Amino acid sequence: MSVRKTPNTQLVNDRTGDIIYTPPTGETLLRDKLTNWERFLYEEDDLDLLVKMAIGHYQFEAIHPFEDGNGRTGRILNILYLIDQDVLDIPILYLSRYIIAHREEYYARLLAVTASQDWQGWLVFMLEGVRETAEWVHEKIEAILELIDATGSFMRDGMPNLYSAELLELLFNQPYCRIANLTDAGIAKRQTASLYLRQMEDKGMLRSLKIGKEKLFVNPRYLSLLIDDRNSFAPYA
Repeated sequence: MSVRKTPNTQLVNDRTGDIIYTPPTGETLLRDKLTNWERFLYEEDDLDLLVKMAIGHYQFEAIHPFEDGNGRTGRILNILYLIDQDVLDIPILYLSRYIIAHREEYYARLLAVTASQDWQGWLVFMLEGVRETAEWVHEKIEAILELIDATGSFMRDGMPNLYSAELLELLFNQPYCRIANLTDAGIAKRQTASLYLRQMEDKGMLRSLKIGKEKLFVNPRYLSLLIDDRNSFAPYA
């Protein structure tokens, strides 16, 4: 996306029509402010990196540099910054969940910084979001590990001839697999791989889904953990 060039941009309340915020306009001014934002994020100082992330997020949203997608982009930048600064190894802190769940307070806190320099309220809000999200993600990871263990036990007890550590790992590389995934991993030849997947479907472990000419075998419990807010799964029968 290119930097916003449209003049007189205003952020409006969808319900009331009231103008909430008027971001800066003019490509040169926006680029200058983005340069200042970048320098702040990477200059050496004594600020905690989570605090810098929160301040930088406010700056980016206040600059509002693009015609569309500023919110989504700003939320992604939070996580990319933490990865870049070695706070996270992978983009697993789903902070967008907290922001979206507290959308009204999020916008109110942003506006309070602009209107009255209420940085404390904004920083506390964002740091609480990091804490709550980190705890939720930790519970999510624990649930996935429990599901892997439960799946392995179910396979060893009910399908001992089918079970292997390699196959179990493959089932959790992504929330679905194809026959080709088993053959490429050297687990089985195509006909045997197809038989394995059908057996797992018969046992309620997988659910087949036809996409065009291809058949996918979805791991429904794993998929639910990845897309649902809850951190529990249905036990195996």
